[in-house]
Amino acid sequence: MKVIHSWLKEYVGEKLPEPSKVEELLNAHAFEIDDSEEVEGESVIDVDVLPNRASDCLCHRGIARELATILDTKLVNDPLSELPDLPKTDLIEVKIADAEACPRFTAALIRGIEVKESPEWLQKRMRALGQRSINNIVDATNYVMYAIGQPLHAYDADLFPQVDGKWHFDVRFAAAGEKVSLLAEGGKEEDRVVELTGSELLIVDGSSNTPVGLAGVKGGRYAGVHAGTKNIIIEAAHFHPTITRKTARGLGIVIDASKRFENEPSRELSLYAQRDIISLITDIAGGELVGVHDEYLIKKAIPTVTVRISHVNALLGLSLTLEEVSAIIQRTGAVVEVDIDSPEAALLATGPFERSDLNIEADYIEEVGRIYGLHKIVSVVPESRKITSVNKRQFYSEAIRQSLMKLGFSEIITSSFQKKGDIQLRNALASDKSYLRSSLTKNITAALDSNHVHTDLLGLKDVRVFEIGTVFYKTETGIGEFTELALGVRTKGDGYHPNDDKILREACDSLAGQVEVDLSWKIEKGVATVNLSEAIDKLPVPPAYAPVEEANKVTYKSIVPYPASARDIALWVPDEESSDSVLEKLTSAAGKLCVRQTLFDTFSKDGRTSYAFRLVFQSAEKTLTDADVNEAMDSVYQAAKEAGFEVR
Repeated sequence: MKVIHSWLKEYVGEKLPEPSKVEELLNAHAFEIDDSEEVEGESVIDVDVLPNRASDCLCHRGIARELATILDTKLVNDPLSELPDLPKTDLIEVKIADAEACPRFTAALIRGIEVKESPEWLQKRMRALGQRSINNIVDATNYVMYAIGQPLHAYDADLFPQVDGKWHFDVRFAAAGEKVSLLAEGGKEEDRVVELTGSELLIVDGSSNTPVGLAGVKGGRYAGVHAGTKNIIIEAAHFHPTITRKTARGLGIVIDASKRFENEPSRELSLYAQRDIISLITDIAGGELVGVHDEYLIKKAIPTVTVRISHVNALLGLSLTLEEVSAIIQRTGAVVEVDIDSPEAALLATGPFERSDLNIEADYIEEVGRIYGLHKIVSVVPESRKITSVNKRQFYSEAIRQSLMKLGFSEIITSSFQKKGDIQLRNALASDKSYLRSSLTKNITAALDSNHVHTDLLGLKDVRVFEIGTVFYKTETGIGEFTELALGVRTKGDGYHPNDDKILREACDSLAGQVEVDLSWKIEKGVATVNLSEAIDKLPVPPAYAPVEEANKVTYKSIVPYPASARDIALWVPDEESSDSVLEKLTSAAGKLCVRQTLFDTFSKDGRTSYAFRLVFQSAEKTLTDADVNEAMDSVYQAAKEAGFEVR
């Protein structure tokens, strides 16, 4: 969410610090700052608003309210402080088919406006936020949305047929196969016609049942505002967040308005937005308000929550008093009073209507922590306690893990979900992750396939991996699970080779001494699996954990995304020449692109020794071409020649 510092100052007043300090305050108490820049002479701050605060903070007023809370000051100008009192009109009728899908719909009629360019101050703010100015009406609807977070849409009233002198708006679900023509972004491109599935919510012209827009997502071409528009109807409504999200994502129309609706701004915002848009339009486009129709079907109650001081201090590790907690919570705009019926010190807190995230005690405790300052909370190291019992699975799994790593195996952790299987999920994360795995075999094989290409770069002769993971199976009453151990070996880059199974059998035999129980291994095409749960059940409970060996310190190094390229070189050298001295000469000539060198063959004959090296080249900046590698190898050959070595 991009916000303009000078716009925030209109709400907070002179107590708002400079932009860099604003960034520090938000970072410390509320949200991370993604970026800041100067645009159109304005300081623009890009705030990463968290999902739990997107309902109230995807707007300037929301961020300003947050800053006022942190600074412990009041907003000098709060557009949500007084309930609007707007004249009503009976010239607009609204029918809503599903109150849960659309609990509130307001429509304001303004006559005699003039569509033209927006004033420079409005265009400047739109450009600063990365928006293109369209005209004064469209810009006004966007401005109010960025101001208080309520999306709006304007219709040309004269393009709506009237029945008995009234305009009729209906809100209903689409019929399967129904089509709607939508405004393209900016209103200048060709219409986009979309075919609907029946799950989408529509706003329609009630007189003809013609769709005029996708509710919460995008307006339609029907009754769109144009240069000749004189009379307009402004819509400010509340639509179900899940329906909006599914429609927007399903059709690939994710815009600023749909993002706000899918995060469920307060239903109370509609009239505040109408008041502000009416004021702005009549100021920059002229015209006169006729009245507002407000169809409010379901109000959402604001919960009053008991906040116990003992719980606040226990969760945060503080020693705040009731008065201190009360003062902090009141800074959020909540109404707070002492709970006289509580057996312990407690408060009753009722959040402001726009804060839909304040619903349980933990929500208010979180507010206390971040406003008080998480940096003020001292970390306390828990007391060490002697372990009185040993977990069999952990003990034997760790023994197996350490044994396999000594044999050159690397542990992997793969997804429990797969594309096909016997047990399907009701709510899959993705189309290729809709089933639970019944074996680790496919995952191990996939890891072998994708990693053999890295053997040269890692200096390995083969790929050896293992996983200890849960697999699932169907039972008569539901779903069962057990822990499976799977080993995989790949010695050749073109797939399974019989030698893979030989290495696996050696590893399986080595593990037999670790668990002291017969393991019923299943070895097939380079992968060995065993039911580890079944094996561990037969083992005794260990008396104590084995001492933990301190691991070697490692330094993280970023993975190079570009592929490596290997070249082999074999040469004859005098017997007295060591492999290290030969390799030093070769790598010095190869240059910085040579990232690994491996000696893979040695033999002597007639007073000479043959060394065969594999040189691996890789760049951190680009994919190397054959010409790049050949140039480095030419230097290697030249160095060998100058040293008197004979390249085989």
